[in-house]
Amino acid sequence: MEFIDYYEILGIPKNATEEEIKKAYRKLARKLHPDLNPNDKDAHKKFQQINEANEVLSDPEKRKKYDQYGKDWQQAEHFEKQKHYNQQNQHQQTGGQSYSEFDGGDFSSFFESMFGSGRRQQAKFRGQDYHAELTLSLEAAMQTHQQVLTVNGKNIRITIPAGVENGQQIKLKGYGAPGVNGGPAGDLYITFNITAHPVFKRLGNDLYMNTVIDLYTAVLGGEITIDTLNGKIKLTVNPETQNGTKIRLKGKGFPVYKKEGEFGNLYITYSIQLPTNLTEKQKELFTQLKNLK
Repeated sequence: MEFIDYYEILGIPKNATEEEIKKAYRKLARKLHPDLNPNDKDAHKKFQQINEANEVLSDPEKRKKYDQYGKDWQQAEHFEKQKHYNQQNQHQQTGGQSYSEFDGGDFSSFFESMFGSGRRQQAKFRGQDYHAELTLSLEAAMQTHQQVLTVNGKNIRITIPAGVENGQQIKLKGYGAPGVNGGPAGDLYITFNITAHPVFKRLGNDLYMNTVIDLYTAVLGGEITIDTLNGKIKLTVNPETQNGTKIRLKGKGFPVYKKEGEFGNLYITYSIQLPTNLTEKQKELFTQLKNLK
């Protein structure tokens, strides 16, 4: 597996503090978030990388393993167990004489001791993780549904819960590369890319949309019917509604991820459409209204 320099990805030195790591991640996350770069595939990839870097470096235990073992940090536990086994073996064979500790620098001799012949037991290693991206429409993300992914020639059927967010990542345990010497398989990480919708804008679990009403309905009030992602809804427009008026429909927004029956809100902004191609009679009536004022 290719070595990824998490410090370089976040633009920080190797002795960076936890606060410096957090600050660098937040700055890059705001800049590279998929919602702000819907058509930039490179930004999506970098967003995944900074998330991965932050996940490792913000965790003291993971960071320690990464600093010592580099790209093999996920196998650190196996290295430590094998090192302990080798030390016990050497101690028994030499009548109790002590040997220097393995410092993580000489990997070639260390692997020789792990995979050599004789009484030494071969170490088991966890398989490499796989990463995949899945693009969904906003409508698809609203419904719990199944999809089939093809990863390294293998078809995998997954259930996607309603309410997944753009840039969200889920883990499928054991769907990565096979382990070495009978070790466990790696995991499959799937990042969701939710495409922009022409009508609705999503922020968290809330949806936002604009709808046009005519001047007469805005002035006198009335009923209108709008199309939502869940079907048609009838709304009552109050008399003397102003342009830009915003209303909230509670519970008519996006489903909350893995919370059955919970939904965000739908916010609707009214845009008043002025009449055009007026007849002479209509113009006369508007003139009378003007004079009444």
